[in-house]
Amino acid sequence: MKPLLVQKYGGSSVADAECMRRVADRIRSDYENGNDVVVVVSAMGKSTDKLIALAREVHADPNDREYDQLLSTGEQISISILAMALHHLGVKAVSMTGAQAGIRTDASHTKAKITGIDPVRVREKLDQGHVVIVAGFQGMNPASDVATLGRGGSDLTAVAMAAALKADRCQIFTDVDGVYTADPRVVPNARKLDAIAFDEMLELASLGAKVLQSRSVEFAKKYGVPLEVLTSFERKPGTIVKEISDMEDVLVRGVAADKNQAKVTLRGLQDTPGVAARLFQAVAEAGVNVDIIVQNISEEGHTDISFTVPRDDVADVRECIQNLQGIHFRQDLYDDSIAKVTLVGVGMRSHTGIASRMFQVLASRNINIQMISTSEIRVSVVIDQADSDAACKALHAEFELDKDPIQVSAQEPAP
Repeated sequence: MKPLLVQKYGGSSVADAECMRRVADRIRSDYENGNDVVVVVSAMGKSTDKLIALAREVHADPNDREYDQLLSTGEQISISILAMALHHLGVKAVSMTGAQAGIRTDASHTKAKITGIDPVRVREKLDQGHVVIVAGFQGMNPASDVATLGRGGSDLTAVAMAAALKADRCQIFTDVDGVYTADPRVVPNARKLDAIAFDEMLELASLGAKVLQSRSVEFAKKYGVPLEVLTSFERKPGTIVKEISDMEDVLVRGVAADKNQAKVTLRGLQDTPGVAARLFQAVAEAGVNVDIIVQNISEEGHTDISFTVPRDDVADVRECIQNLQGIHFRQDLYDDSIAKVTLVGVGMRSHTGIASRMFQVLASRNINIQMISTSEIRVSVVIDQADSDAACKALHAEFELDKDPIQVSAQEPAP
């Protein structure tokens, strides 16, 4: 039986006809080397942004069903063009929408979850010697309507398809050549990682690193999908995402900044049992993910509570809070000029003092910390967005992330 590769190409990799031809040539090479190949593609270049802008021109708040119908067309254009490019090279190829590939979702629109995949047609075409090209970012919901999976959803499509087909490897091709210790556009001496643990990648993906969608990493970890991040513009090794058992000596693996955050504060909130539960239940029902939550000490039956949400969801949160019944507060404040900066590393499980070093570095640069959140393998702080780049550079230098961990440990013991 042939090895099976599932490959995903992002928007920048298929941005125009020249890019399409380059991707087709790479696929042909892998196909002719004896692999079965399933390809998942995003919309070409910035076409999704253009479709969103077009929708907003005719309606400020478009219907979710029609919005998904519109946005799904970007990927459908990509799959057809790429199939044609492969045909030109003499490669048998067939394109499929998410629904045709057997991808089923829940009833949600714009942020649907995959509930199952029945890849019968995909397997049939592979057995007939075709390269199968699947539209990313979409599936079919119980009402037989198109449902999209949210930003970065093509990553999830690829990983889910790899799991369903029991692929030998899922390769995510992007405009960068792997996962770095920091954003190289912010930290020029950031180092590319040869390998990274699923847990570390999940934290980095959910905290601002845009290489992989966080849901795709979670899915890959759950189903044991071998994952690789690499560039479509050069033929060179990327970063393998996998279970790693010998990483506890690596103190910090990377630093990430998420500038797409906003802080919501309710001042003078009544401090009685059940109030927080009702507040966050309402926010959850609005489809908004809450991250960091901080509540002050209660005084005279009232307290202040702050929490962070994606900046794009602020309007939904504001509407949700305005419609709360039976919950009283003095003032609601919204701040979208913040950033969340995070240190990530599985080695934090067995080392102490990471948070204190982080705080000292930020204090030495006069960077004020507004909120703090920790887990076994990360420390996150909310700071002014204007300080984000400086914070990343300082932390990257403090923990010597530009050096190989082996070199660091040879110089001095980890604190």
